[in-house]
Amino acid sequence: MPPSTAAQPSPSAASRSRVLWVSCAAHALHDGYTDMIYVLLPTWQADFGLSYGALAMLRGLYAGTMASLQLTAGRLAHRLGSRATLALGTLLAAAGYAAAGASGSLLGLCAALALSGAGSSTQHPLASGAVSRVYGREARGPLGIYNFSGDLGKAALPAAVSLLITLMPWRHALWVMAALGCIAAAAIALLLPAIPQKQAAAEAPASEGHRGAGTGFALLFTIGVLDTAVRMGLLTFLPFLLQAKGASTPMVGTALALVFAGGAAGKFLCGWLGARMGVVGTVLATEGGTAALTVAVMFTPLAPTLVLLPLLGLMLNGTSSVLYGTVPELSHPDKTERAFALFYTGTIGSGAVAPVLYGFLGDGIGVQGATFATALTALAIFPLAMALRSRLQAA
Repeated sequence: MPPSTAAQPSPSAASRSRVLWVSCAAHALHDGYTDMIYVLLPTWQADFGLSYGALAMLRGLYAGTMASLQLTAGRLAHRLGSRATLALGTLLAAAGYAAAGASGSLLGLCAALALSGAGSSTQHPLASGAVSRVYGREARGPLGIYNFSGDLGKAALPAAVSLLITLMPWRHALWVMAALGCIAAAAIALLLPAIPQKQAAAEAPASEGHRGAGTGFALLFTIGVLDTAVRMGLLTFLPFLLQAKGASTPMVGTALALVFAGGAAGKFLCGWLGARMGVVGTVLATEGGTAALTVAVMFTPLAPTLVLLPLLGLMLNGTSSVLYGTVPELSHPDKTERAFALFYTGTIGSGAVAPVLYGFLGDGIGVQGATFATALTALAIFPLAMALRSRLQAA
């Protein structure tokens, strides 16, 4: 029987805090699971004799399964509850990595990664929806923390598995990481408070009147898709731009680390900045900054470019926290998980498709021209953001 959807009392401060930190831990684990694949690809290539195309298929299977099942995860949560669905999804993601460690063929490895991706599809819509529900109008800042926690997982788990595979066979390393996921699933089941399916009237976001929600959400969705395309497209070409300036391979790695460090700071800071500057003002600032810094990085010498990269990372990633924090304001209070599922489906899908499209563009007009196209894409968000302003005022 579906959980009750009656309005419930406002959660206590302690309950809110527990929802936030359990959701952050889930985000860190699942995003870490997603990016562990990059570390494992060379090992799998050597062990299974895979081509680069097969390696790309492995990564695409995980991301594609995760993206395609976001809406299904939201629907399942309405039947089982967010806590049970998120715990089961985490257990399934861990089971997928355990199965990958036991696989003896490419087909088995593909099935295992698809299984893990299916489990990870529960995390984004349900954890972000949980934070949104318990914080109500004050959710923007906590959602920024939640967004930032994913970057911590992306840094920690790939580093951990890369260390483990120097100490033990890669299959055993995956079983260790799967055990971590099982522990996390148990913690979610035991520690995550029950999430109300409807917010109390006093805590519901201002979108409860539903005015402008449909068109406003469509604008927000489009901005999110384009913002992700800009980020993934630019990161595709940045190593080649740096090499053209004379950067060595180790220096390119350092430069990318500077971008990612700035990006993590941007996710943390811009969620709070959006609550003070407003959504549209922050989006205009970050997208305008992205465009300007992209052009600057194209034409400055190597040393100044390295100085600019952390700020470029902040601008590239900062918009996402503001956008995620706005999703509940433009969705029906009882359909928050579905709104997040739609939004994440679009942004994850954009992250998969955009590098391919920009890559074809780079083949046609060169790296410089394709990089400039990413800056123009960032500027194309301006009129969408201005149109969103009126929808936010109407919501």
